[in-house]
Amino acid sequence: MALMTANEYIESLRKLNTRVYMFGEKIDNWVDHPMIRPSINCVAMTYALAQDPQYAELMTVQSSLTGKTVNRFTHLHQSTEDLINKVKMQRLLGQKTASCFQRCVGMDAFNAVYSSTYEIDEKHGTHYHENFKKFLTFVQDNDLTVDGAMTDPKGDRSKAPSQQADPDMYVHVVERREDGIVVSGAKCHQTGSINSHWHIFMPTIAMGEADRDWALSFACPTDAEGMYMIYGRQSCDTRKLEENADIDVGNAKFGGQEALVVLDHVFIPNEYIFLNGEYEFAGMIVERFAGYHRQSYGGCKVGVGDVVIGAAALAAEYNGVEKASAVKDKLIEMTHLNETLYCCGIACSSQGFKTKAGNYQIDLLLANVCKQNVTRFPYEIVRLAEDIAGGLMVTMPSQKDFSSDTVVGRNGETIGEICSKFFAAREGVSTEDRQRIMRFLENMCLGAAAVGYRTESMHGAGSPQAQRIMIARQGNIQGKKQFAKDIAGIQ
Repeated sequence: MALMTANEYIESLRKLNTRVYMFGEKIDNWVDHPMIRPSINCVAMTYALAQDPQYAELMTVQSSLTGKTVNRFTHLHQSTEDLINKVKMQRLLGQKTASCFQRCVGMDAFNAVYSSTYEIDEKHGTHYHENFKKFLTFVQDNDLTVDGAMTDPKGDRSKAPSQQADPDMYVHVVERREDGIVVSGAKCHQTGSINSHWHIFMPTIAMGEADRDWALSFACPTDAEGMYMIYGRQSCDTRKLEENADIDVGNAKFGGQEALVVLDHVFIPNEYIFLNGEYEFAGMIVERFAGYHRQSYGGCKVGVGDVVIGAAALAAEYNGVEKASAVKDKLIEMTHLNETLYCCGIACSSQGFKTKAGNYQIDLLLANVCKQNVTRFPYEIVRLAEDIAGGLMVTMPSQKDFSSDTVVGRNGETIGEICSKFFAAREGVSTEDRQRIMRFLENMCLGAAAVGYRTESMHGAGSPQAQRIMIARQGNIQGKKQFAKDIAGIQ
């Protein structure tokens, strides 16, 4: 099969028997559900841009497995140029959607599992690497979207998986069969899970010998028997259910998505198993996936940041204050912070290196520095955007008020006319345009989009402390001390 079009991708989802629950009920037509469809549109953009001649060189690449042209989201990085192009692609998609486009977790899982399985086989004589290559070839040939599932519920975080009162707090084996394994458990906060054709499950922490049954990595179709999703809520999400509320939604076309993914005695055939009890390699998969995913934030969040900066500049223009020195300085600061994040993404990519398996890995220290900055800078960018926009972005009447024909004025003015009069923008700018940019900023800074920009910047790919732990490991303090000793003449 050739590269899918955006429409082919959407139609392919309809063929799946994915079980989706929201607000306590099963959602049968989840593809067209108004709260879910914007996130599907985001994934569809990764297919649409691959078909666009203007972006095809960035969005597509020659597969190292088959030699065929594939979507870059299914690619194994073969050079530092590939790593850099990944970040550039992610920034582009952030600019096009102002949201999370959800295929990054799968791409990062591909590259982490590929190199890790090679080294597992090298030590244990297993066949995981060949299993994974066959699976990824299948993914590339069919241009599939695959979700990377890592985060377990964890239960009592002071205890290892094998010590939990409820063993389901981490995904684990409940039965071993000659032809495969049966697994149970769950993965939380899963970005794009509902919109994916398949999932790759990975460990979420390093493990010890007692945790063998929890040291697992495998692939599973999203509509596998025993697997289901409970859709996660986002701030202001039910605005999408209101009629004629596209302005109030803010970003009506695009959006992110997270879900709780539950595995209830799901059978996994041997051919889709990539780790099964080799506990000493659980940490390797976690570390490599986290590194790739922290690199990703130097692209996707920067692209969304570009849109936030543009929206803030428009708000200033509509308010008639775009020439004020204080506003100009705030926009400069937002740009400085955003480009600093991009520098980090490019830096950790340019310093990448070849793994034993042959694909390229980013510089782990710089990738963690990248994500550490992402836990901070988007918050400041959003703060400055709110400062420029003013309080109207959170106090403006609803879209229904602006369109209301209820008479309230002494001269017969309607509520809609009153709203349009008193919330008018500068001359030459319609009140509706001002409405739209204010609601868009509200959505980006505080609403559903903020989940995928501001809040995800804090917790996605690991909370701030996770990066600080890795920075401590990779920082080489002993080597730095030796530099000082050598220059100071200390023996």
